[in-house]
Amino acid sequence: MRISRRRIALGAVAVAAATLAAGAVVEASSPNWTPVPNAQTKATGIAQPNALPPELAETILVQGSNALENPSGNVTRYGYYNDGASVPAPGTVTEATKSEPDKNTYLVMRGLTGADAGYEYGTHFLFQGHEGGPAGSITRVNLDADASHKVTLLGTTGAASSVDGSTWYPFSRKLLVTGEASDAKGGVWQLNPNPGGPVDKLAAIGFGGYEGVQADSDGNIWLVADVGGAKGTVNTKARQPNSFIYRFRPANKRDLTAGGKLQVLQVMRNGAPIVFHPGQADADIQGADIAALHTAGLSFDTHWVTIHDSAVDGPAAFDANALAKTKSGTPFKRPENGVFRPDGKFSEFYFTTTGDTDITTQAGTANGGFGAIFHLTQHGPSANSGKLDLFYRSEAATGGFDNIQFLTRRTLVAVQDYGDTAHEQLHALDSGFAFDIRSSHPTPKRLLAEGRDASATMDSALLGTPGYQNDGDNEITGFHVSNGDPGVKGLLGAKAPRPWENKGWRVFWTQQHGDNVTFEIVPADDRSSDGRSHRGHR
Repeated sequence: MRISRRRIALGAVAVAAATLAAGAVVEASSPNWTPVPNAQTKATGIAQPNALPPELAETILVQGSNALENPSGNVTRYGYYNDGASVPAPGTVTEATKSEPDKNTYLVMRGLTGADAGYEYGTHFLFQGHEGGPAGSITRVNLDADASHKVTLLGTTGAASSVDGSTWYPFSRKLLVTGEASDAKGGVWQLNPNPGGPVDKLAAIGFGGYEGVQADSDGNIWLVADVGGAKGTVNTKARQPNSFIYRFRPANKRDLTAGGKLQVLQVMRNGAPIVFHPGQADADIQGADIAALHTAGLSFDTHWVTIHDSAVDGPAAFDANALAKTKSGTPFKRPENGVFRPDGKFSEFYFTTTGDTDITTQAGTANGGFGAIFHLTQHGPSANSGKLDLFYRSEAATGGFDNIQFLTRRTLVAVQDYGDTAHEQLHALDSGFAFDIRSSHPTPKRLLAEGRDASATMDSALLGTPGYQNDGDNEITGFHVSNGDPGVKGLLGAKAPRPWENKGWRVFWTQQHGDNVTFEIVPADDRSSDGRSHRGHR
């Protein structure tokens, strides 16, 4: 249904999400929106459209086939490497490797340049790293530009160093990107928002499967890492918790190359830290500690433990995951991303865990087999202690969470990245869910039911074929809500988002794999005849 401008203005009048019936209207900001009732089904050979609430619509910003204005080597298009055709020739499986555009970062900036010295690139930009494939690349989508100047390659992180997370670091005015590799190919890099500059790896942060990255108001950098653990000998469908939450405290926030201290989050239970047990995967998978972490109503003391100080330990590359274990950091089941509560205090941090992405996991719901959302509270962003509690424990149908973002001051959105195994088991594709953070028993409300484009449908059919390298199905990633403010007051968490209210806030997401399309979500009655929204440009 379409909504009037008056109804948009009254968007704050709503009932808490936990008390809503499945089809009731949910307050997010303006407009109100009606939850999508079901996930889109997965069926062999069948493509599916994306499903949004009737009050909302999506518009395509860029897709995998968009050519880069400044191609380099095998990085020539937004979402495809230059190693094959967009689709295999009949009777073959040779296809271009999909680059997998990942986390989005939106900025409104003046004076940015590109490959064409005589072109005015505008002021609205969307940045993303690209996961997977033969090289890690970082692109900038020029939202105000014409087709030939739409996508600019900013740089690469080296062979096989794929890029996952990204964020803007206003203190040094650098873009930060993370590489999820758990060996020396991973890490954190910084670069300028214009092409042609250096892509510098920050040695003081080391490597450790980093994915999510956020900065707080003190200049600390929070990192959420994903390193898959060992499968159990008995629990063969589950994995041992093996990933950590980190905080980097720079020696000089205006120059991150000056080093600093990397810390790991330690969670206490019964007076002792919850830790990783080498060679005891089965004991950890179904152990009392991990069950307690996934029990509603329990609260745990936390501490930040320094595992590497560049002033003492020097600039040599180091394995943060290994040091976190040595220093008694607390492992989780594949943490993916985190975000601060948008109240300007940077004292509350929510982060997702993906879990085992296998519906037959022996960990089950009770031991986090389907993942969760955790809530960390501190007195301030640089505090050395705090409290951790469970915000939401996923069931099979709501598991596999990856990106997390606040849609409004009290509406938290987490999106699934389940993968082909779980899609087959559930006969369902991924969804994005909204939660009311005021609820002690939050109920997920489906904001997005992702479909599957024709390219991903074909990719899914080719899985397992010798010589075929791409993933099947689409995945939700890069869900991002921002007004593009590049200053410290524009950090995610500094202000309450107000999308769709003519205040510059915009909502983006990427349908990874297949056609690799990045969308903007807009009010259904606010699109021009060409399908584009101009609300965010005003």
